[in-house]
Amino acid sequence: MRRLEQRDELFESIVHDYLNEIRKLIYSYVKNHHTMEEITQEVFLTAFQKIGEFRGDSSLKTWLYTIAINKSKDYLKSWHYRYMSFNQFFQDRGSVKSVEEELISVQRNRELAKVIMALPVKYREIIILYYYHDLDSNEISILLNLNVSTVRTRLTRGRDLIKRRFNIEWTH
Repeated sequence: MRRLEQRDELFESIVHDYLNEIRKLIYSYVKNHHTMEEITQEVFLTAFQKIGEFRGDSSLKTWLYTIAINKSKDYLKSWHYRYMSFNQFFQDRGSVKSVEEELISVQRNRELAKVIMALPVKYREIIILYYYHDLDSNEISILLNLNVSTVRTRLTRGRDLIKRRFNIEWTH
């Protein structure tokens, strides 16, 4: 009985620590709040069912991200998928601004979000994982089961596409 309690406590801790990150990651794929919540539940249900199979070959975060990405991609392949606008994920994290500066910033973030979300998935996912989830190339390669060189190439090409469409300089 104690073992089940420990598993439940571990699972509660995992949900507490990673819920928001998993939601953001899923939303970056599906672009719909309702769908994001459904897939998030599936991710944590899968994690709960398979926590005993977690071998520790990667970090817990990487394992959860892998489940979330796979479930999100499965959804994108399904007939349920449809294109929706995406704005809230890219919120400005800057300091206090005037109303005018805030409006300009919000508009710029919306435009950037549209440009990023219009990228092919293979570039979009790399950009989002790198810049908005602060994962490095090695972590992304593990998550997506790609060579590190492929990740770096896609990151460079994704940046180039964004630069051409949005005219920005990357600071990360």
